[in-house]
Amino acid sequence: MSDKSNSVPGGSVLYLSHGGGPLPLLGDGAHKEMITLLKKVTPDLGNPSAILVISAHWEENKPTITSGASPPLIYDYYGFPEESYAIEYPAPGAPMLANKIFGLLQSHGIDASLTDQRGFDHGLFVPLKIMYPDANIPCVQLSLVKGLRPDEHIRIGKALAGLLEEKEENVLVIGSGFSFHNLRAFFGPSTMETQSMNEAFEQWLIDTCSNRQLSEPEREHRLVNWESAPAARYCHPREDHLLPLHVCYGIAGAPARQVFRFEIMGKKASAYLW
Repeated sequence: MSDKSNSVPGGSVLYLSHGGGPLPLLGDGAHKEMITLLKKVTPDLGNPSAILVISAHWEENKPTITSGASPPLIYDYYGFPEESYAIEYPAPGAPMLANKIFGLLQSHGIDASLTDQRGFDHGLFVPLKIMYPDANIPCVQLSLVKGLRPDEHIRIGKALAGLLEEKEENVLVIGSGFSFHNLRAFFGPSTMETQSMNEAFEQWLIDTCSNRQLSEPEREHRLVNWESAPAARYCHPREDHLLPLHVCYGIAGAPARQVFRFEIMGKKASAYLW
């Protein structure tokens, strides 16, 4: 489903499911649909001047922003083939954008922090190496906040909506998580019951994010109370991979204009474009 008239000004906001560790970059067949999707959606995002990634793999006591000029990569996964730890993605940092993000958060009463020491984790370099293999677009990464409160992450997103108000900047915002993230389920038996739970939560999430009959207060209420969704805690025993979506919604403040459905490692997943 698509509606260009519903797009946010000045840039795009995309919540994506980034798959299992480095597997999408190693030719893993269980990630084929995800890889195809990322390559297909990239042309619709225009030519970003910079990319902000909210990664499920970084949590701090307050929202923290990478501000280094040349952040290294963090291979934050274990037990994968040796080539997984030699992946390169030398995208430059964007210190000016980092400072702008810091300023927006501070101006909305959100205590934030900058770090020029932290690098880019696989929540950034795995999808971006597929989408923008030349690694020539400056990137900034933003942490989640410990405690993982959904309302707090929507509030962070609302504070960052100003990033998209200047059309000439064309900042792309990516919430890098996974709409299904039960690690045991990936490696356990798939039954009618587990498939039904996976499908029920996906249907709820798609409806919540894209149903135009919902008012924005109703949509926000559903996202804040996501634990009430069908099979919520089966699909997300811990919500770290869901909350980048809350930041994205806070920025966009509207129904997603495009929904993507696909499978990763035998589980139904989804992505959302505003």
